[in-house]
Amino acid sequence: MISLRAATLCSLASFTVFAATPEPAVIDTSKSTLTVRVSKTGILSAFGHDHVIAARVAAGTVDREAGRVDLTVKAADLRVRDPGASADDIVHIQKTMLGPDVLDTEHHPEIAFQSTSAHASEAVWAVCGELTLHGRTRPVTLQVHETNGRFTGTARVRQSDFGMKPVKVAGGAVGVKDDVQIEFDIVLR
Repeated sequence: MISLRAATLCSLASFTVFAATPEPAVIDTSKSTLTVRVSKTGILSAFGHDHVIAARVAAGTVDREAGRVDLTVKAADLRVRDPGASADDIVHIQKTMLGPDVLDTEHHPEIAFQSTSAHASEAVWAVCGELTLHGRTRPVTLQVHETNGRFTGTARVRQSDFGMKPVKVAGGAVGVKDDVQIEFDIVLR
């Protein structure tokens, strides 16, 4: 979801928010992660649990001069990290998430983000770009903070915008919300 204010900022000409360097910096894939938070819903949601799913960033660069960020995550590398879930539940959630009804990693092996513009507002930046997930590309705005060379941020997206159906069980009495929160923690080499 993109707020009207963020969408307006993104439609402006690209605004460089990074200090100038001669060439793109490489993302440190051993220290950079993408985390997805999925909340539960439904009349019996008390019997379900929220999901925390994470993977390391597989590749990417930050071009400080151009104010561009490009990164990819291998969809099959996403792992369920639900704190309180049984080992059997985690295996089931993992299989469902990677399978044809959700991420369909066999046909859509990568998740990618490419920025198109960035706009600074005090200590927070709105970084606009294109997120490719489940074979579909949609605009998304990330709210980004930088602290000592580490970039963190969040965005909210709808699974249905990317052709995925939020999982529901027990006739819809327990399921996951369509809206998910994507968080990233990026460290440069």
